[in-house]
Amino acid sequence: MLFSIIIPTFNNFKYFKVTIESILENSSYKHEIITHVNGIDNETEEYLKKKNLPFTKSEINIGLCSGVNTASKLSTTDFILYSHDDMYFLPNWDKFIENELKKLDHNLYYFSLTQISHLKGKKNDLQHIHFDCGSTINSFDKSKLLNNYNKFDFRDLQGSHWAPHLIHKKMWEQIGGFSEEFNPGFASDPDLNFKLWNEGVRIFKGVSKSRIYHFGSVTTRNNQRIKRNNGKKTFLLKWGVSINFFTKYYLRRGSIYKGPLQNPDKKLFYYLDLVICKIQYTLAKFFS
Repeated sequence: MLFSIIIPTFNNFKYFKVTIESILENSSYKHEIITHVNGIDNETEEYLKKKNLPFTKSEINIGLCSGVNTASKLSTTDFILYSHDDMYFLPNWDKFIENELKKLDHNLYYFSLTQISHLKGKKNDLQHIHFDCGSTINSFDKSKLLNNYNKFDFRDLQGSHWAPHLIHKKMWEQIGGFSEEFNPGFASDPDLNFKLWNEGVRIFKGVSKSRIYHFGSVTTRNNQRIKRNNGKKTFLLKWGVSINFFTKYYLRRGSIYKGPLQNPDKKLFYYLDLVICKIQYTLAKFFS
């Protein structure tokens, strides 16, 4: 089962190279890897040409959302998997996603891989596996990671881990990919999830055994160098609720996966938080 792996990159060759090589070395299948090169980056372009990997490019940094949308047009498979350019894909990551796909006879799903992170999370954090194998490429301990990544007990989680994530190409096209008003990329993932929810998607599942190591949003930090969009405000003005409200009451993000999601249980705290969202929306609109 082949995927189209879409990776936007911006002035990040050392990490990007490790990401690509991990996919080539640790995938069960020879997936289609498509890159969008943001800005002038001769080193990355030469590497992609040498590897004979397709890519699109822009003379300036057009942002994560536009970059992914542009690169996805070259896709020839039935599945779109979006990844950052600072992630190390671990062995058989794709087999575990394939197992999930084989259980379904429809396209209404959103699967995300489980992140292993060097960063220490909050107490009782269920979103990531915390295991330090280096915070940078220079300190990356690949052997330590490969010898231990599958030793951690972890459960499939409800809601989204964000990237890397996989959806069917038809659903990707139906919702128009990433919403480009969120460039350079802040809050684009929950927006994508909200669009999928409105199309009837109720399977938002973090697959525990499908794992990657994340160096910690190097891509995001790079994008902070360009004009930053207030993603939280853009989301609020677009949907009328905050990201936290959506992930808490709709995605139930971080809870143990128990099957397809149901509509929110609209009790007292739901309405109290909704009122707060409406006040925030009114203020954001007034001061925008």
